[in-house]
Order: sequence, then C-alpha cells, then structure tokens
Amino acid sequence: MIRRFGEPVRPGQTYRRRPGIYAVILDGDQLLATHQSDPIPEFQLPGGGIDRGEQPIAALHREVFEETGWRVAIRERLGAYRRFTYMPEYDLWAEKVCTIYLCRPVRRLGPPSEAGHSAVWMPAETGLRLLANDGDRAMLQQALG
Repeated sequence: MIRRFGEPVRPGQTYRRRPGIYAVILDGDQLLATHQSDPIPEFQLPGGGIDRGEQPIAALHREVFEETGWRVAIRERLGAYRRFTYMPEYDLWAEKVCTIYLCRPVRRLGPPSEAGHSAVWMPAETGLRLLANDGDRAMLQQALG
C-alpha cells in the first residue's frame, strides 16, 4: 500500500491520476530544491509529471534540468507516496502519485528553463522546514536517515 500525505480526499470530487517523479538532490549536507513562484510561491523537490509515452527516468532528468539547470546522477529509489490536491496551474483535481529518487548533482548547465522556477541550495535540515508538502519532507527525512 502506498503512503498518502496531504489533505483528505473530498467526497464526491473526481480526481485524475497524475504520475510524477521527483529528486532529493544532496551534496553533503546541502539540498538542491526548486522555488516555484506561481501559482503559490513555494520550495519543492525538483520534478514533475511524466508525459504520455515518456519513460520515468527520462522524465526525472528532464524535469530536474528544466527546474534547476542541473544534470544529476541517480543513486537509489527512495519510495513513493500519493496526495490528492487541486492543481490551479492545470485547473485539475489530481491524485498525484509521486516517485522519489535520491540523486547527486553532476554538473550545472545553466539557469532553469522553466518559467517561474529558480534553483536554490539550502542546508538539508532547512529543507525539512521549507519544502511545501509533507510527502517531500518525509522523503527528505528518509534520505537523511
């Protein structure tokens, strides 16, 4: 059974399943997060939705690069969780199924290419307070031991 985080399921609300893939990127005690300015400013683990026909690992590399400008190497799969949420940028009620990988940074290739995102290095312990959702914080905590 996959763990659930976040708000409870709303009775009568239809949710569309949205698989996504995300990265806990650690360099020593530093975490590479993304800051998304819209629709609500927040710190997040880099990652996002897997496009139709896209392989999950390819999606991870694409999303991390778009949101941080970094290339990463995958170390291990940390796990998965789901959350039910409204995504205002898509006007969509979604059941997000989030798979999380532990990664290490390899090389910065430039600034994020996705509008409204910026790459932010922070102490991993700070990430435990600043990441916007409970599932991301739980996966970071798991990575830290």
